[in-house]
Amino acid sequence: MNNAFLLALALLLDAQFGEPRWLWGRLPHPAVLMGRAVAALDKALNNGAAQRLKGMLAVLVLIITAGALGWIVQQLGWVVSILVTAILLAQRSLVDHVAAVAAGLRQSDDAGRRAVALIVSRDVSASDPSATSRSAIESLSENFSDGVIAPAFWFLIAGLPGIAIYKAVNTADSMIGYLTPKHAQFGWAAARLDDVLNWIPARLTALLIACVGHSTQRRKEIQLDASLHRSPNAGWPEAAMAYTLDIALAGPRSYHGELRDLAWVNDAGRHLLAPHDIDAAIAIVWKAWGLAVAVCVGIGGLVWVF
Repeated sequence: MNNAFLLALALLLDAQFGEPRWLWGRLPHPAVLMGRAVAALDKALNNGAAQRLKGMLAVLVLIITAGALGWIVQQLGWVVSILVTAILLAQRSLVDHVAAVAAGLRQSDDAGRRAVALIVSRDVSASDPSATSRSAIESLSENFSDGVIAPAFWFLIAGLPGIAIYKAVNTADSMIGYLTPKHAQFGWAAARLDDVLNWIPARLTALLIACVGHSTQRRKEIQLDASLHRSPNAGWPEAAMAYTLDIALAGPRSYHGELRDLAWVNDAGRHLLAPHDIDAAIAIVWKAWGLAVAVCVGIGGLVWVF
């Protein structure tokens, strides 16, 4: 069975079952194991001189280890490959976490803030319902790319080694890729490689969102606003979502008590947001996910025929 068919089945499996608590309450999730590996490398190597070089070495160790483990597991057959790939995708868990923000906001502002604090790193203690909704939609858009489309893309390209390497690098970026004094040099390689690995998937995600949201005619505006984002990749799915729903995303926000005057995405869009906007964004993401599954089936069929 080719990678495209395997991926379509893994996407369906993840969407149906997500991350069952009965399993991951007993066993460590692969992402947890990757996080432990990154933490161990950080502790062992992030000291003394040549920190950037040591960070490059750490990333190389992660790539070789993840790729080798992915190749070994792949030899166990297509059923195991589907199961492991489904575990490394995050469609169901992402949607569930974002839907919890909408549900929380319908109860109270505080409940919404508590729910969104679980999925974003910005300060949300003083967020009003619009800011909370905006944070949830931004997280949904960006993580649809990072957690679903990007790993799916790398599985399609290189099977289990590809998705394992992507997830390892993405985990490293989330842990040591921030430009803090401790990781400014050591995390440089992880951050830059993550940017490279997400370059194509981020733009594919924007295309999927724009296609199902009938906003492809706004491609020039999407491209322009995406270029204003602090990230070379995250702005693409966010801009596509903003123009699809005709809402304003991004803008000023606070991190660790410091207000950052970041550019708005679709500043002309509606700024006053509510839980129903989160619901609408989730619906768009599910449609984009469905289009991705259909594309996988189509590619699989072409590979099988030819």
